[in-house]
Amino acid sequence: MSVPADGGESVEEHATSRGPATAPAAPAAERRPAPASDPDYPVDPVPPHARRSLFSLAVVLTGFTLFTPTMLAGAQVGAAFRLGPLVGVLVLGSLILGLYVAAIGWVGARSNLTTVMMARYTLGTGGAKFASLLLGGTQVGWYGVSIATVGQLVAQVAGWGDLGAALVMVLSGAVMGVTAYIGYQGMYWLSVVSVPLLLVLAGWVSWRALAETGGLAGLAAIEPTTTLSMTAAVTVIVGTFASGGTQAPNWTRFARSPAAGFWSCLIAFFAGQLLMLACGAVGALAFGEGDFVLVLFQLGLVAWGVVFLIANIWTTNDNTAYAVGVAGAEIFNTRSRKPWVLACVVIGTALAVTGIYDHLIGYLTWLGILIPPLGGVIIGDFLLRRRGVLPDKATLPAVRWDVVAVYAAASLAAWWCSEAGWFIPPVVGTLVAVLGTLALHRRAGVRPSA
Repeated sequence: MSVPADGGESVEEHATSRGPATAPAAPAAERRPAPASDPDYPVDPVPPHARRSLFSLAVVLTGFTLFTPTMLAGAQVGAAFRLGPLVGVLVLGSLILGLYVAAIGWVGARSNLTTVMMARYTLGTGGAKFASLLLGGTQVGWYGVSIATVGQLVAQVAGWGDLGAALVMVLSGAVMGVTAYIGYQGMYWLSVVSVPLLLVLAGWVSWRALAETGGLAGLAAIEPTTTLSMTAAVTVIVGTFASGGTQAPNWTRFARSPAAGFWSCLIAFFAGQLLMLACGAVGALAFGEGDFVLVLFQLGLVAWGVVFLIANIWTTNDNTAYAVGVAGAEIFNTRSRKPWVLACVVIGTALAVTGIYDHLIGYLTWLGILIPPLGGVIIGDFLLRRRGVLPDKATLPAVRWDVVAVYAAASLAAWWCSEAGWFIPPVVGTLVAVLGTLALHRRAGVRPSA
């Protein structure tokens, strides 16, 4: 059975219980995108010839998670716990995030569609616009946070004022959009160069931090200076990449197998996230500063600090702008993501100049409440489709109000948990969303896929 693609072409239903089915071989001229189309397929399933290896996906996604604001979140959490409980909180938060993202990454690899295109099947063609606005909008905010980080830190070390910081924000915002504009290939080569460098610098500074405090024994002796509940701490950790992680299918749709999509996400969003959080926490405990860029400045390594800053922000920001690009393509049903990448660069830079940086922690908390339930309904809905096969798009309603109601209930549950300090809001939101979707399908008589 053929399913019309969103641009009007017909593509073979390729998701089965064992993975995507192989469509009949076609001449090379037919398999390649038309000259006017986007080679990254923002509104179509990624064809077999364009798919990537586990290594390629892991490199791109790990570059996404090596991010200075994540270190700042780790620093905030680190200041509130002694070493033993801190390790437990960091591992728990990273594991929750990693498993959640790996699950939705697996779904993306099975469907070969972006998150917002999958949302059309879960929420309806009109309901998906809400998902695109939510996910794309939060990524624009992240772009602004990142650019603000660059501008403020460079201006601080150079001794420039607010005008200098604003100029750096504008320049870096423009430059960092280049690889997102190019697409997957541009992001891959940037990450190939940057990720090893970032890992070496992070490892070296962590070793210096341990030496500064007298090793693990010294770290264990440091008393907390602030208070933060475990639920709030885990919510902040999940919130650092709740929005970006929910959009992991934007990249795992290029996977050659669902397993590659799953493991690439787990590597990046558990291991990579845990590393950045731990570095931020250790830096804060040892130097009173969670941002390794500032730690490098304190150690007199200004040039390396600037390199670390630019590399880790750029490898995240290009993914961020790319996600906005595919969300824009879904909203306006266009085959090119490039105009919306440019829009992200302009709006995100404007937000940076006007002070979004000052609202980081509150922003992360809300991301941890609102985004995971959206991923939860997509995961639950996909798993209960007929062995993962997507229905004909012509049969999709404008809005699936029952699923929207489940999402709203799950978000409300996550918010209540955050307000009450009960359990872990992102986990509650995701579970309520998945279970609510299960209930809807059971009521409709749809059996889970094998």
